[in-house]
Amino acid sequence: MVAANVILVCGHECPDPGYLRSLDATWTVVAGGRALTEAIETVRAVSSDPVCVVPMTLGRDPGLIADAARALSWSRREPNSTPSAPLALSPPLGATDHLVGWLRGRAVAASTDALLVTAPTGGPFEDAELFRIARLVRQFGPAGLVEVALLGGDPDLDEGIERCRRLGADRITVLPAWLGACPPTVQDDVVDGGPLLGDAALRGVVAARVSETLHRLSHGHDGIDDGLDAEHGHGFAHSHEPGEGHGHGHGHRH
Repeated sequence: MVAANVILVCGHECPDPGYLRSLDATWTVVAGGRALTEAIETVRAVSSDPVCVVPMTLGRDPGLIADAARALSWSRREPNSTPSAPLALSPPLGATDHLVGWLRGRAVAASTDALLVTAPTGGPFEDAELFRIARLVRQFGPAGLVEVALLGGDPDLDEGIERCRRLGADRITVLPAWLGACPPTVQDDVVDGGPLLGDAALRGVVAARVSETLHRLSHGHDGIDDGLDAEHGHGFAHSHEPGEGHGHGHGHRH
């Protein structure tokens, strides 16, 4: 396999970069924005191996992909950058389909009668997507009761637990739909169902994304321009009047 400099960029689905740094010392982990641009330039200054940026989203943060693409696009055209180190944007760690499947796997392992799907709050559309994901976990999983809690949002973890109790749950498994450690609970009827992915599994998924990216790069596709459009279709739908907008005839989202 071709060597690569792997940079993982984190958003609200992985709010603690230290969580990832503890799993693999070869990864550079940043929180995005200017930190990502600086990390790219730092790596390129000391290595001619390809730079592979992996957006650590599970499908609920398309803005993270677009931001990473913008940073890479800037570095790609910056004249002071070292030209010998190719840049590439990886597919995100996961899409919502992956997240539903991983949560279903955790749900199968749970032995409680209620599941509480949790994640740090994002924006309103990101939070709404979590409710949709929980509904799919319920539809295609083993549990009849699946609720949602937003860490730092509404409903919060305590409210989610209480709702499960009011709906008749005797024991509740808290499932993380994000990358990190769930807040500890000391309640006898609440079970920690995390992490979403074990350490080896997470390393394996990152390795698979990097391998795919390097394969595409060998065929001349760096993924950056595609990533710039990642937020298209995210947000409120709106239609254009005739003669306005982007020149296509269907409604779209921003």
